[in-house]
Amino acid sequence: MTGALISEETIRLVRDRTDIQAVVGETVKLTRRGRSWVGLCPFHKERSPSFHVTPERGIFHCFGCGEHGNAFDFLMKVEGLSFPESVRRLAERAGVEIEENRSPAARREEDAARKMREDLYGINALAASFYERMMGEHPHGKLALEELGRRGLVPTAPTDPIATALQGFRVGYAPAEWAGLTAFLRQQGVSPSAAEQAGLLLPRSSGGGFYDRFRNRLMFAVIDLQGRVVGFSGRILPDPQTGLVDKETGKYINSPETPVYRKGELVFGLFQARQSVRQAEQAVLVEGNFDVVSLHARGITNVVAPLGTAFTPEQATAIKRFAPEIVLLFDGDAAGRKAVRSAREPCKKAGLVARAATLPEGVDPDELSRDRGPDAVRAVIQAARGLLEHLVDASLDARFTSASAEERAERVREVVELINAEDDPTVRAMAQQFADDVARRLVQRDDALGMADATTFRALVRAVQAGVARSAPTAQPQAPTQERDWVMEEVLGALLDFPPLLHEVDESLWSCVSGDAALVVAVLQETDPERDAEKFLANLPTSFQSFALQRLTAPVYSDLTTAKTQLEANLRKLQVRALQQEHALLKSEAARAERQGDFDAEIASLREIEERTRRRMQLRSRGPGGPQGSKG
Repeated sequence: MTGALISEETIRLVRDRTDIQAVVGETVKLTRRGRSWVGLCPFHKERSPSFHVTPERGIFHCFGCGEHGNAFDFLMKVEGLSFPESVRRLAERAGVEIEENRSPAARREEDAARKMREDLYGINALAASFYERMMGEHPHGKLALEELGRRGLVPTAPTDPIATALQGFRVGYAPAEWAGLTAFLRQQGVSPSAAEQAGLLLPRSSGGGFYDRFRNRLMFAVIDLQGRVVGFSGRILPDPQTGLVDKETGKYINSPETPVYRKGELVFGLFQARQSVRQAEQAVLVEGNFDVVSLHARGITNVVAPLGTAFTPEQATAIKRFAPEIVLLFDGDAAGRKAVRSAREPCKKAGLVARAATLPEGVDPDELSRDRGPDAVRAVIQAARGLLEHLVDASLDARFTSASAEERAERVREVVELINAEDDPTVRAMAQQFADDVARRLVQRDDALGMADATTFRALVRAVQAGVARSAPTAQPQAPTQERDWVMEEVLGALLDFPPLLHEVDESLWSCVSGDAALVVAVLQETDPERDAEKFLANLPTSFQSFALQRLTAPVYSDLTTAKTQLEANLRKLQVRALQQEHALLKSEAARAERQGDFDAEIASLREIEERTRRRMQLRSRGPGGPQGSKG
């Protein structure tokens, strides 16, 4: 993969100058094992290390989950960077100047836009520091501390989980004054117009000047996947003078859209949660900022939330970079149920496996963790069910029996639509398991309630069953699996461990390497995996790509002499095998000649058999193949 603007030469230079072991080592504790380094995989949970890094080839591979790639791929997967962003990050680290394929005018325009974004990041960082300091220094900062205390978020020590969570989310206080932040930023040399562009200030309607957008609020910083503050969310606090909450003002105010803040693309808390999400292979999506901070403070750290808007496909895609599954932990009220239903389509578009957890009505995750502890929240998450099953059951909940006939019929139609809209055959197969039970409950409720239009209602029941059966998954014929050729793999393995062996072995021995393995040898002749492992792997037959990737990442042989000995031994095994196959063919031809009375052909075949047998015995007399050569 290459960037649209960064030159190929720059990408090559960055790749060559990057020590992948050092890059990965900042995230994974690595220990040397032979020619590679190993550690616990950052992409899935494991107890024994199966994650290998090979510095000499610039690649990593996990033998547990299959994740692999180069240093660019690692940063993209770990930090959610785009490819150009990862190239820029590593270029800066390696001291490589970025060369871009652009016109001078386009370069100036892009440089100006980049400078503007950098300025906005800097202004937001200053504002975050100001809000954090105000919570401890401002006379009314106690209002923010009291709100945190009401939710049980009072640190007992500077390093306890609560303190860590508050620091991680850069929680602070925006003073009630109209121009507190305005004055601070001016002292820092920030122009009000630049702060306005960052979404922090607003122009006065008369008289000129600016005032603070966020006033008398508990502040949460919005941080992107690169750890930069890009915006804020502020929760209203009681008035410092009257102690009353202004109900005319929104409970939360969020930063407006800016060149660095797109609320429909960002996920609140994903930067802080990304490692836990990856390790758990699951993200928990809640509705509010406080839910996220509260659960993180109590040890449930794979929790995130949408930003002031309905859950979007872009947010789902951002989460999918770190985990394959999402659990929707929304409030148990009508708004929460609506949010669960609305999240279905974004999850489908992003390819997220979605489950839904059921909270008691009127209780949010923050309250549940405070009242019953984090284990109660974990139990709710653990009990989450598939989203389709959850939505079907929600349509037919306890309120169903007290609804009017029209509403009950409408709910059944909803069930039919839910099932018909599901295009994942696996999910539909799971739906089949409970669809009959749903129909049975509907019939029972129909009989108990004495619905007047029973015929219509039962027809809807049948529609539920038909909806699942409409496109039930059919079994796909399985291709026959081919038996692995261990000897051939060991021949290629020695070559992959030490590619120069290709030119140190008698050329006559290569004649016994056939099929896709011969193509691998041909690619080795054209592309050196030590110099460009990606290009080498891309040119291999698909049947050997996985094996080659694993062998390049975790070489078996540590010295050239042993590898050469085993390679020659295994090549002789292949020669013996080829002679055996020819021997069997000649015996068949001799037998055919005998049946047909062709004496000359029979004698010729028997003489050839004798010669092949003599050659096979000579090959076998050259000595054992050793541990690796003994396979097969």
